[in-house]
Amino acid sequence: MTAMKLWLVAGAVLGGIGVAAGSFGAHGLKDTLDATGQAANWETAVRYCLFHTLAMLVVAVACGLPQTAGCRGVLNAAGGCFLLGTLIFSGFLATLALTGIRILGAIVPIGGVLMLVGWACLAAAGLLARD
Repeated sequence: MTAMKLWLVAGAVLGGIGVAAGSFGAHGLKDTLDATGQAANWETAVRYCLFHTLAMLVVAVACGLPQTAGCRGVLNAAGGCFLLGTLIFSGFLATLALTGIRILGAIVPIGGVLMLVGWACLAAAGLLARD
């Protein structure tokens, strides 16, 4: 599977998960999340999932450009960081919202750091790309 195809599929799947989670939170879980005071955590998890879905789609498009042939490794690192970071950040935050297990909140920043590294890699790829 090409890098472009990998990040396109991963972004599309994550986007679908984000939309489904947002809808489920707004309808199926609304009363539960409101009662436990976890609605904001759920919303943040969904929002960051959807933002980084778009970032992965940018990585997919960038991987297909001839100007980025020399920096595909950095683009792949960006995509990997976005994917893993989103799974950790949004996944653990959503799990915290559902279970109330506070210790899960300590893991969430690891995902945030990975997402930041992904943005740094994407910026580096932009600088390394041919004009």
